[in-house]
Amino acid sequence: MTDPREPKQAKGVFIKTYGCQMNVYDSERMRDVLRPLGYAPVDSAEQADLVVLNTCHIREKATEKVYSELGQLKLLKQERGGNLTIAVAGCVAQAEGAEIMRRQPAVDLVLGPQAYHKLPEMIARASRAVGDRLETEFETLEKFDALPKTREADGPTAFLSVQEGCDKFCTFCVVPYTRGAELSRPVDDIVMEARSLAAQGVRELSLLGQNVNAFHGAAPALTNEADWTLGQLVRHIAKVGGIDRIRYTTSHPRDMDDDLIAAHGEVPEMMPFLHLPVQSGSDRILKAMNRGHTADHYRDIIRKVREARPDIAIATDFIVGFPGESDADFEATMQLVRDIGFAIAYSFKYSSRPGTPAADMFGHVPEEVKDARLQQLQQLLREQQEAFNRSKIGQTVPVLVTGKGRNPGQAHGRSPWMQAVHFQYERDSGVGDRDPRVGDGDLKGHIVDVRVIDASLNSLTGELIKVREAAL
Repeated sequence: MTDPREPKQAKGVFIKTYGCQMNVYDSERMRDVLRPLGYAPVDSAEQADLVVLNTCHIREKATEKVYSELGQLKLLKQERGGNLTIAVAGCVAQAEGAEIMRRQPAVDLVLGPQAYHKLPEMIARASRAVGDRLETEFETLEKFDALPKTREADGPTAFLSVQEGCDKFCTFCVVPYTRGAELSRPVDDIVMEARSLAAQGVRELSLLGQNVNAFHGAAPALTNEADWTLGQLVRHIAKVGGIDRIRYTTSHPRDMDDDLIAAHGEVPEMMPFLHLPVQSGSDRILKAMNRGHTADHYRDIIRKVREARPDIAIATDFIVGFPGESDADFEATMQLVRDIGFAIAYSFKYSSRPGTPAADMFGHVPEEVKDARLQQLQQLLREQQEAFNRSKIGQTVPVLVTGKGRNPGQAHGRSPWMQAVHFQYERDSGVGDRDPRVGDGDLKGHIVDVRVIDASLNSLTGELIKVREAAL
């Protein structure tokens, strides 16, 4: 007979995350709502009692990967005599919920990105085989109100969602249909979460939103003010003890106001990094995309940002082969890249998404032309990224240590410009002889000074110069 005083065996949950940083954040919050039910994270579906696929619907290949993964999970469920709960969450779930359940009957639960706070309730329904197994309601504030107010931090960096949804309706994008209208969280709720994370040793916060710089959240109760903008929020979070670094993503050119630009130069905690997607350098294509800005407007924003913070790294997104894109339109994109110079860029071939206006446009570009243009664009972007990284050689940069490296005596971290940094920390480096913290490699969460001695496309290599004080 089982002793009731014995602790219950934890159930395993495996969450596979596709797509953007918002999905990473959502996966973390799903773990939070499942923890009181006795679910603990495991490393694979084979170890799990519950598998959640947190999906992305931006590109067709991402959607097909989900169905392929579901086929494998169906086999695993059959091998275990049905003793595996399978859930599909995120944007594919929102867009294709009924189709998922029709196409793959092994799926037990389907929930959109605004419904994952209902996951415990849905699991209970599934276990009793009663009630609806599909939740795709747009209730963003309800979701945030229902989530635990504190989170369990996992390391010195963390995402913090401040805004969700999109009202821009770019003609290629499904986000307005899967995430809903723009909605911002109240400042007091955001700061409470930030303080909780800081108390657990988080030193760097990345503020998240589909259009994060469209943030207009209710101002702190004691201020008797109207909604605050992202610039005001950043200045406020910078005052939270222990938070040394602040970033935000993803932003839209239409929402880059002067106060936010000024904050890049005035708030020391604001990292010199801006991810500002442009998508194309052609005004004709930008209009067809319904972006609401021109190439010169984008150039002007970057000029202002660099005046405020000269060392800032600029990141962006591009889509090549949008319907109707001519050779001249593509050359305009290439010229924009030459004019600005990017530290990081994410570039993709246009992928038609059902239900979006662009899917029904004339002039779809042949795949072989898309391929050639993408290769040409990516070659130029790689050259710029390598040049930016190599410009740091010889500099001493502050690095937030995020863990130990693959090799003995090695650690890794993140530079202010988002590069991965690898460095040695052995005692015989000279630094360890003066600083006992280096001896056992207990540097995670510290900000250290590293002299950069080499650079590649994706990372910097350096040598440890000094260990700064840890956050209190």
